Amino acid sequence: MLFYCEFTWYPGTTREEVAQRLIEQHDAGANNPERIRGWYNLAGGGAGFLIVEYDDIGELTAFLQPYMELMSFDVRAINQLDYDERISALRAVVSG
Repeated sequence: MLFYCEFTWYPGTTREEVAQRLIEQHDAGANNPERIRGWYNLAGGGAGFLIVEYDDIGELTAFLQPYMELMSFDVRAINQLDYDERISALRAVVSG
């Protein structure tokens, strides 16, 4: 299952703190880069989002927890759609 994980750094969190935590988690093998489908930072820094794939919510939570003292997360399950298939399905809805 795909999850959209929006993050915002807490006031006072520094770039160095985030960098240190990311490197620590990477070196410990805990970032699971094979599960990260996209990583985006917003202009200006201090916020962004990840698209990650997990089948077990407990594993997703374990992935995020080491960062929770530095930033807040808004996590939502997402469903990737194929555009053409979706248009066909919507045409069926409209035509009754």
